[in-house]
Amino acid sequence: MKDYLRLLKFVKPYYKLLALAALMMGFSAIFDGISLSMIVPLADKVLTDKRIIIPSHLPSFLMQFIDFLNSTPSLVLLKLMAIAVLLLFILKGVFYFAQGYLMSDIGQRVVRDLRLRLYEKLQNLSLGYYHRKRGGELISRVINDVLWVENAVSYGLTDLIYQSMQVVVFVFLIFFIHPRLALISLLLLPLVSIPMVRMGKIIKKLSKRSQEKMADIHSSLYETIFGARIVKAFCAEEGVIRKFNQQNHDFYKLAMKSIKRRLILGPVTEYIGVVAAIFVFVWGGREVIAGSLSFGVFGLFLGALLSLIRPFKKLSQVHSLNQQAIAASIRIYEILNTEVKIQDMPNAKPFSPPRFSIVFDDVWFAYDTEYVLCGIDLEIKVGQSLAIVGQSGVGKTTLVDLLLRFYDVQKGKVLIDGRNIREFTLKSLRENIGLVSQETILFNDTVKANIAYGRPDSNLDEIVSAAMKAYAHEFIVKLPHGYDTLIGERGMTLSGGERQRIAIARALLKDPPILILDEATSHLDTASERIVQEALEKLMRGRTVFIVAHRLSTVQNSDCIAVLEKGRIVEQGRHEELMGKRGLYYRLYQLQKGQEHQ
Repeated sequence: MKDYLRLLKFVKPYYKLLALAALMMGFSAIFDGISLSMIVPLADKVLTDKRIIIPSHLPSFLMQFIDFLNSTPSLVLLKLMAIAVLLLFILKGVFYFAQGYLMSDIGQRVVRDLRLRLYEKLQNLSLGYYHRKRGGELISRVINDVLWVENAVSYGLTDLIYQSMQVVVFVFLIFFIHPRLALISLLLLPLVSIPMVRMGKIIKKLSKRSQEKMADIHSSLYETIFGARIVKAFCAEEGVIRKFNQQNHDFYKLAMKSIKRRLILGPVTEYIGVVAAIFVFVWGGREVIAGSLSFGVFGLFLGALLSLIRPFKKLSQVHSLNQQAIAASIRIYEILNTEVKIQDMPNAKPFSPPRFSIVFDDVWFAYDTEYVLCGIDLEIKVGQSLAIVGQSGVGKTTLVDLLLRFYDVQKGKVLIDGRNIREFTLKSLRENIGLVSQETILFNDTVKANIAYGRPDSNLDEIVSAAMKAYAHEFIVKLPHGYDTLIGERGMTLSGGERQRIAIARALLKDPPILILDEATSHLDTASERIVQEALEKLMRGRTVFIVAHRLSTVQNSDCIAVLEKGRIVEQGRHEELMGKRGLYYRLYQLQKGQEHQ
């Protein structure tokens, strides 16, 4: 119940619409009862011309209404009933449409809001969260799990309210007609709850497992679609198909187990209802034969009791549907309740461009338990360039990620003009830092939109100017629609050099005082690297620059070079100084130089 109430929190913003829908359902349920009650005058008065006999004591206004029916000629009553039935079903149809529309609207609003909340949360979570979670799993939660919640709201909650109201109406009718017989009949109905509760627990577990399997399927799709080049290059098609087939088959088996148990609930509840109906049929039939109950009233009692079977059957299906939705909501809440570790301090101030220096003061950082950076001490003056070099895996990218506050240090401080970067708002800090990374991330949008990503309000002249400085304008105008050309998923319609120049144009347009170049030319051929390097030199002018580089030939002119080994700075200085020391930098430089001449 606690999990279900938490699921219903998604509906809370729309309680007024829900109340209105419930009112419509109430009228629909009442009209269901009234339409069924037509059996009484039709059977007793119109078709057999006998008196309506009800054994229970009714309120005076109803007794007067029954006397009116008993005294009305059969033909007249038939005509009145024909008119009443037409009006009744028009009204019933209007209310049924209204409640269905309102509940569907609530369901769609919940889906819209929930997907937005999940997306906002995912955007605010730190990069560390994405390292622990699979992309396909997160996509599954935003798409697949949210649909289960929508089903629980649009259909499950609708049936829960509407079918419960029908139960109330029909129970009221049978108690109204024959209280003692109704009480005896209903003693059998609580037995329905026993299989519902037991089966519901099983379905909830199966649903959780099936949703996890669906996350595996999403993850496989995500990895193999975006890694299609590697899959084909290594002839791994058979392997990935076999893996996907197994995951798909596992999901099928779990789905069928869940379906089998859901389908069992219907016949079980229906059978219990039929047992109750047979008991009533025998008991009530004796009273009709004895003349203490008219045939039409008994028909209404029996009809109302049989009408209870469908609501109970529906409610059993709602129960299983809700168990699946609860399992999905638990997974959704896992994301929504995840703590945002990188966020603004309560008294954070806006960041202003640095005037003096950026300092890493005894910085220690670990992703899990083992430190990746150990006691880093660095200082770079404003307007200078700092190159960070070393072998793969020594923490070069991690070091500059700390400046962007993608992660926070465990020990030590990162200072800008003597102030800890945690004292600044994240938005203002990152607005003043430009990034050109090793993996060029472009979006499935126009060239213009990708260049203006950091400044979406930029005009075309500013965009073209940035592209020209990045040596990108010449190839952009040759594209089918120039700056309005869609570049495809991750910019795959462009070459590596073209993508990198668009990324540089994006950084130029942002015009940040601090710039991070993270292996910006590592994947380029010699011709592309030369063009991109010239664009980078334009980009670096007048800025404080951090250069993460593997190719040491690209950092010789840096104001300072820091050499990392096993998470520590082992050497620091200009190119000439480090070459003179004949230490690690010298050995790495000579090794690369030898490889280039081979």
